[in-house]
Amino acid sequence: MAEVLVYVDHVDGAVRKPTLELLTLARRIGEPVAVHLGAGADTAAPVLAEHGAVKVLTADAPEFAEYLVVPKVDAVAAAYKAVSPVAVLFPSSAEGKEIAARLAVRIGSGIITDAIDLEAGDEGPVATQSVFAAAFTTKSRVTTGTPVITVKPNSAAVEAAPAAGAVEQLEVSFGEQATGTKVVSRTPRESTGRPELTEAAIVVSGGRGINGAENFPVIEALADSLGGAVGASRAAVDAGWYPHTNQVGQTGKSVSPQLYIAAGISGAIQHRAGMQTSKTIVAINKDEEAPIFELVDYGVVGDLFDVVPQLTEEVKARKG
Repeated sequence: MAEVLVYVDHVDGAVRKPTLELLTLARRIGEPVAVHLGAGADTAAPVLAEHGAVKVLTADAPEFAEYLVVPKVDAVAAAYKAVSPVAVLFPSSAEGKEIAARLAVRIGSGIITDAIDLEAGDEGPVATQSVFAAAFTTKSRVTTGTPVITVKPNSAAVEAAPAAGAVEQLEVSFGEQATGTKVVSRTPRESTGRPELTEAAIVVSGGRGINGAENFPVIEALADSLGGAVGASRAAVDAGWYPHTNQVGQTGKSVSPQLYIAAGISGAIQHRAGMQTSKTIVAINKDEEAPIFELVDYGVVGDLFDVVPQLTEEVKARKG
């Protein structure tokens, strides 16, 4: 069976959920071969094998940490030459998309970004995308070279499928451009204890209706009761009520959780573009004419300061 390269997104060997989703999707079109770059391969390999990786190609070098993405592109290109896969899959993170784009240029292949589904086709893998601010769903395939595809987090349910997961060392030689941009410092991001926004299964977002940064704890409390992440509309971010890193929308982050709760958000197209592929959407807004109600699965017309605290307490009560 043909092999599919899967780029492993991890933190010191702790494999992140989008990679496990990629392995699940990869099995639809071939046998997954994971590419693990950096430290922690011993920790990651059993997890990757459990989720279908027939092989795990590993490489560790200081260049991966000391410079920007080009060393990783060199490594994935080496894996591509070693495996000759039918497709190369990446998570749709900022780094994943940059590596994917550079690899596609290097190997002369077409690229599809932000896919939300993958299936086998007679002429190669077929990717489903949500496009034009999620107004249309399209199916596409790469017609030139080996398909390079990035997939949005939360696009597939993770399914275990134990495989051999044989660990093999990947030989990598770095080109002149690999050391062109050096990382001179790093500042760890302060942890909130909440899941990463783009990877969270549940997202609770607040908008203009929050009426101030001092009121965002209402949103945070609901998110915490559900074990979800906190998002914000552009209006809330522009007003300085919440960090830009939490902005959901066309100029922020795209999310596709199992559950998206929008509180005090009118539903402008800019915001809808970043969350419309969510599986279940709930809106809370006191304006019954708000555009957000056009796309929701459940809508509550009411004051969020009445509704959200009651919802939070009900969630806590049901959790016991």
